[in-house]
Amino acid sequence: MSPDHASVPYEELVAIADHLFDACEDDVTCLSRRIEALEPDKRNELLVSDLLNSWQVFYYYFRTQPDELTQERLELEPASSLVHGIKLDEIELLELIFSVKNQRPVIIVSDGEHPVVTYEGKKAYAEGLKYIENPPY
Repeated sequence: MSPDHASVPYEELVAIADHLFDACEDDVTCLSRRIEALEPDKRNELLVSDLLNSWQVFYYYFRTQPDELTQERLELEPASSLVHGIKLDEIELLELIFSVKNQRPVIIVSDGEHPVVTYEGKKAYAEGLKYIENPPY
């Protein structure tokens, strides 16, 4: 999220993030619980900002740990990348993409050019992974 277009002042988001990291360090479970306790507008801005990485947001929404390669890929991307989506996995011709739309986690299964199926909510990752591992065709 661009600091110029945020409904919560960027300086306030930085202070919130600093407080969260001071309290939790690298513990994503602790971080998730504390993010959950934030006011919705602050939480929603933080979840698509450059102050968190995509792994922290992934864990917040899905409360599961993906394989090591996927986790590393997410750790390297800022949460702001989730507005456009991040490729999590690829099996044969299908890609699994994680995005945040309208303050909700979205998993898109794509053929590389077009979405094939889209899942939203807490079970979206499990459903998307199941789909690409065993496509119905």
